[in-house]
Parts: sequence; C-alpha cells; structure tokens
Amino acid sequence: MGTARHVKHAVVTGAAGFIGSHLVESLLRQGVTVLGVDRRSPGDNAIAAENLGGVLGHPGFRLVQGDLVTDELKPWVDGADTVFHLAAVPGVRPSWGDTFGEYLACNVLATQRLLNTCVSLGVERLVLASSSSVYGDCTGPLREDGVTAPQSPYGVTKLAAERLALAYALAPDSPISVVALRYFTVYGPRQRPDMAIGRMLRGVLTGTPLHLYGDGHQRRDFTFVADAVAATVAAATAEATAEAVNVGGGDSVSVLDVLRRVGEITGAEVPVLDGAYQPGDVQVTEADLTKARTVLGYRPSVTLTEGIEHHWKWLSARTPTADSPVTVTE
Repeated sequence: MGTARHVKHAVVTGAAGFIGSHLVESLLRQGVTVLGVDRRSPGDNAIAAENLGGVLGHPGFRLVQGDLVTDELKPWVDGADTVFHLAAVPGVRPSWGDTFGEYLACNVLATQRLLNTCVSLGVERLVLASSSSVYGDCTGPLREDGVTAPQSPYGVTKLAAERLALAYALAPDSPISVVALRYFTVYGPRQRPDMAIGRMLRGVLTGTPLHLYGDGHQRRDFTFVADAVAATVAAATAEATAEAVNVGGGDSVSVLDVLRRVGEITGAEVPVLDGAYQPGDVQVTEADLTKARTVLGYRPSVTLTEGIEHHWKWLSARTPTADSPVTVTE
C-alpha cells in the first residue's frame, strides 16, 4: 500500500453531489474507471442532471441509483480498489429535531454498512468526507490531534462516521486503510444553494436578501472545490493506515469580509437582512494544514478572491437576474 498505491477502479458515493461530481470528473481525467452511487437520478432530478452533465455517457463512468442504508452494496463495491465515501445528509441547522433520524441513518449507519462491505471484499482504501463540524468552536488553528466537540447533531454524526471508519482500519488484520478528510466550508460552482457564498452571489443576481445570522464577525476557513478535490484524490494514494486530515483554504476570514469581496467582484452590494444566531453555528473555524502538507502534499492553490470570481462567472451564466420574469427560490 502506501505511496505505491494506484487507483484503477473507484466507487464514488454521493457522485451527483457538489464535491462528488467534481471528484468524478477529476478521476475520469486521470484514466480511473468510476462507478458513481447516488440516491438521485439525472432522469428525474435537475441538480443531478446538471452536476453530472459532463460525464454521463463517458465510457469510464457508470451511475447507479441506490440507497446505502437499504440496498445490497456488494455489487457496487466489488472490484473497486478505492472507495470515496461522500454521500451524506448535509447541513448544521436542519439537523436539529425530527430530521435527526435521517442524519443518523444516512451519515452513520450507511457508513458502517459500506465499511463492512469494503472489508468483506478486500477494498484497500476508503477516503471519507468528514467535516470541520467535528471540532466545534475554536480560538486558534484546529489540529487533528486536538479536541473534537461538535456543537450540532450533524457534527455528531460526522464524527461518529469518522470514528467508525478509523476503527475499521485499525482492527486486527483489516485489509482497508482510511483517510478521513475534514473539509472546511467548501464552495464553488455547483455549491448547495443554502451555503453562504452561493447565497451572497444569488442575492446580487436576483435581489433575494441574504439572512445574515449573527453579527457577521464570525470567521470561516473557506475552501475552493478544486482544492478540496485535489486533496481527496491525493488521499487515495497517500501513505496512511488510519488518518484524519484537515482540508482548508489556508485563510480564515469573516463573513463581513466575504460580503465586501463579493461586492467588489460583482460591482453590487449584497442585500442583507439581519437574522438571529442559529444553534450549532460556531464563531470561528480555522484549519491547521501542517498534516495535510505532510500526508497529502496538499497546499491550497486558489485564493478566496479567485474562488469567488470563478463561482460568480459560473453562477451568473446560469441564474436569472432580478429583472428576469423567472424567480429563483432557495
């Protein structure tokens, strides 16, 4: 294993999602054959159709519509040397209350079922999409060996999935190794519409006000999707047995600073409405990337301003403006 690993056939769960679809494209460019798994089908889901539009019909790609919680997984995983597990129910704010059962099933039980299947079939490497939400709040750069204290049900399920995966990798005679990537606020083309930067840019285009939760001084380590994908691909061949690794953008900035940059890039102010603090939202996220450099050779290459510019060009080419008769809702 280790640095001599080569990825030939990979499974990507959550393939029709934001990061997953970018990952599929990257793997196919490198000559990897990919089986994508997603609950959504491009035939009846517009987001899946758009996200996978560039790879549907590619000879190296096959998409199966299925559920990791209930379906038989062996036919999908059989023959894979690497599994990228990105499928999950996302979102801090919606994870409170009656929806938690879905978070538990999709983020924890599905991960355990997938790990069992990988071990039974001798899969060599699983790369898990974890989250900076496993940490909770911080007062300085977050290190992987630091305290994990998630402040939302979502964060709890991501930490549980991560711990499960690492436990499977460390079990005696386990055939599988695991790299869990703690993504910090990934943004860019295809980003979920509920995420901050996309909402700001849509606000400029459509006039839809942004609900600013908190006072705007809360800081986030924003990571452009191309950098997140580069780290994810590197994790497939990194020398590792059971590792959690931060993937950040290299700079923690305030929401007010992001609003300023969006205004400079678009030439228009983002319409803003004050909103109440939301349970589970932390004040600061900031990634220590020392381990990412050592284990993955990872260095973010896209600055926040460059990333917002990429996102703006993509979004402005496909979103109706405030003068359009078509209304875009979130």
